[in-house]
Amino acid sequence: MTGRLAGVVLAGGASRRMGRDKATLTVAGMFDGRTLVEHLVSVVSRRCDPVFVVAAQDQALPVLAAQVLRDEVPGLGPLPAVGLGLRAAARAGADRAFVCAVDMPFLTPELIDRLADSTRPQDAPDVADIVLPRAGRDHYLAGIYRTRLAETVDALVAAGERRVGALVDLVEVRRIVVTDAASLTNLNSPDDVAGLS
Repeated sequence: MTGRLAGVVLAGGASRRMGRDKATLTVAGMFDGRTLVEHLVSVVSRRCDPVFVVAAQDQALPVLAAQVLRDEVPGLGPLPAVGLGLRAAARAGADRAFVCAVDMPFLTPELIDRLADSTRPQDAPDVADIVLPRAGRDHYLAGIYRTRLAETVDALVAAGERRVGALVDLVEVRRIVVTDAASLTNLNSPDDVAGLS
């Protein structure tokens, strides 16, 4: 891949199963006492510049080394948030953005590198609009997206779509098989958090 790579961390989800905001979650003995969103921004910023955090309209966040974007309409799910992040990344001059969920405690810069540098024949054009890791399933919220997809996202949202999978179904996707899926782990419930310590 060529061109500048921005980062987009999606932090504004309702977190119903967790029962609390995931972004400001702390885990005893992990992340040097930082919140999950601070940790994710730190990891993503090691490979991406600039980094954007998409948050809910009234969501309280710590001071971050990233630009905070606020959901334009609350409660519409991840697809509009992806579009918001991609538009901001495009305005910043990035051709692509690594988009991830805030609840990925083991995300590594190496995973971002693997997706960004995924092998393809040197003489073949890079036609992929999205590069996704695949570990048993596609991981939509840990992939690299062309920022020009913001317009496609807007059209989908205007038609009532809320799923990132709807975008994936419409465009060219390259899938990279990841055998060690630890970096793709999500924290979805208090039991998941308890299992970390």
